[in-house]
Amino acid sequence: MAIRKHLITLEDLTDSDINQIVTRGVEFATGKSQPNQILAGNIIGIYFRKTSTRTRSAFSVAALKMGAQIVTYGPNDLQENTGESIEDTTQVLSRMLDGLVARTADSQKEMEKLASQSRMAVINAMSAEEHPTQALTDLTTMKQKFGEIAGLRVLYMGEGNNSAAALALSLSRFPGTELYLFTPAGYGVSPSVLEKSKEYARFSGAKVIECHDIKMLPSEVDVVYTTRWQTTGTSKVDPLWKDAFNPFAVTERILTLYPEATFMHDLPAHRGEEVAATVLMDRKVLYLPRLKIVK
Repeated sequence: MAIRKHLITLEDLTDSDINQIVTRGVEFATGKSQPNQILAGNIIGIYFRKTSTRTRSAFSVAALKMGAQIVTYGPNDLQENTGESIEDTTQVLSRMLDGLVARTADSQKEMEKLASQSRMAVINAMSAEEHPTQALTDLTTMKQKFGEIAGLRVLYMGEGNNSAAALALSLSRFPGTELYLFTPAGYGVSPSVLEKSKEYARFSGAKVIECHDIKMLPSEVDVVYTTRWQTTGTSKVDPLWKDAFNPFAVTERILTLYPEATFMHDLPAHRGEEVAATVLMDRKVLYLPRLKIVK
């Protein structure tokens, strides 16, 4: 029996792995390659405890186009919902499925438990700490737009959430890239992710800088990126949290600082919160992971 490879965190991938995935993604996006039936005969579980439009649809469609059959599970469909342990759930599913795409929006530890066996490949479609497949999609979008990722300067504005963590852990692998994480104080990227990203950056010659002062924005960037402020839908403890976040919204004023920059949002967007409605409506070329809009 072949040992399955998991994708729980971007640390599971080598630099070569990331490059190959991104290059292949561009080939699919541009029509240079078409899906083959490499998954024919396999059964893939699609397990989403949190709502999803793009990620769930993308994985389901991709699995079907590659010849797999899929079994879908919602938040109330498994006995885990009634108290069965994640360990027992894992052992049962791994005896029936060849792969499992899971969005839990819970701790990374739960993802690791799902991947504690070698019979069923597990892909993290978003945990509380990291959203690795989002970053791979973002990098694919950047490569398709700019031709190369090396040397790109990216400004991320907003919460240091799972998407920000994944972006830091991936973009830092590419030589000469600069990632500026502008996050509200108290809502930054986790210290462990920041440390690991800077470790990658030292090796590749990249830069990863986090700052909580909106007055210190970089002078030039190629990409301005944001995500919604409540990625997992979990309410924040501080009732006045938006007061801290509002200065980090992407507005027309912000984009006038970078007239040549491409704007990216992973969607869904809350217009008037993390991004002004006019930015989404009026930007001449708007690149969104999984969706490209060209006026």
